[in-house]
Order: sequence, then C-alpha cells, then structure tokens
Amino acid sequence: MKAFKKRPATLDDLRGVPETMIAELVDGELMASPRPSTSHSNVAGGLTAELRDPFQSGAGGPGGWWILYEPELHLTGDVLVPDFAGWRRERLPQMPDAPFLEQPPDWICEILSPSTAGFDRVRKMPVYLRERVEHVWLVDPAARTIEAFRLDGVRWLLVGNYAGTGRVRIEPFEARELDLSKLWLDGAPG
Repeated sequence: MKAFKKRPATLDDLRGVPETMIAELVDGELMASPRPSTSHSNVAGGLTAELRDPFQSGAGGPGGWWILYEPELHLTGDVLVPDFAGWRRERLPQMPDAPFLEQPPDWICEILSPSTAGFDRVRKMPVYLRERVEHVWLVDPAARTIEAFRLDGVRWLLVGNYAGTGRVRIEPFEARELDLSKLWLDGAPG
C-alpha cells in the first residue's frame, strides 16, 4: 500500500489515482493499493456465491439484505472501499443507483493481503466502529481464516475465529451455513 500524500488529501486527489488501483481517503490521508491477487478474487467469488443469493435475493435463504462488492462509502469525511458491505433492507429499503453510499452498512468484510492487512485493521476498523457498523469480518486467504467481530458498545467483540474447509455459521449470516472450502484456492485446510 502506498501513501500518495500525507495530509490533508482531498476528493480531487482521490480522483487522480489511476484506475488500476483502489483508492481510499481515511482521516485526510490518501491510500492506494493494487488490484487484488487471485486468492483474494477467489475468496470474493466464494463469498458472493455463499451470501448474495440466500441473503440478498432470498434464494435458499432468508433474504433481507443488500450485499455489494467493493462499494465506495463516504463516511463522515472518510472515503472507504471495503471488499464487501451489506445493509439490512429494514434500514435501507431501496438501494440507490449512485456512485457512492453515505449510509453506514450493517456488515463489512475485508479480505486481507500482506499489503492491506495493517491498514484494514488499524485505520479502517476504527472508522467502522465510529460509524457504528454492527459486524466486521476479516478474511485472510493465506491463513484460510475468518475473524468475525460484533459491535459491543464502544469496542469490537471477537465473536469467532473460523478456519479450514468446514461448514460454519457466522453472524450476522448465521441463518445459513457457509462452506469455507469455497473460499480457498485449493480447498485445503490452513
């Protein structure tokens, strides 16, 4: 991850980042990272298959969610692009057709890489806490793990660590089992 400008970066700086990179603006600092690796993309595809149909469209699951891949979020001066974000339809009945969203999601998922893990944990998670996001998942393709956190007042509560290739239930999507083997490139336990 490369810092383009120290402080304070602007939306114009963000717009100037090449399209081959993912740019975010956090606490006045512009950060850009390269497009994801194949293991990252594989996790994203697996999570889409496991979550989107049952929770967004209600096919084989309860529905009730909007789940987006790499949405741009404008949150109290910060511009973030999580790997996934989900909103309960009771809070966001209609998904706007817009280039970015300002309503904090109910769930965030960050797929970690060596270049982004520290930024996701140290810089972005406090923003999600400040914005009262209820659930955050940190998925590590190299370790083949998922850490699930729930908002607990003014801090994050670790509600579970999941690894390997089994089937698990992870909040807020515990209504349906998630097949971890669909997330990892070789499907082998970590």
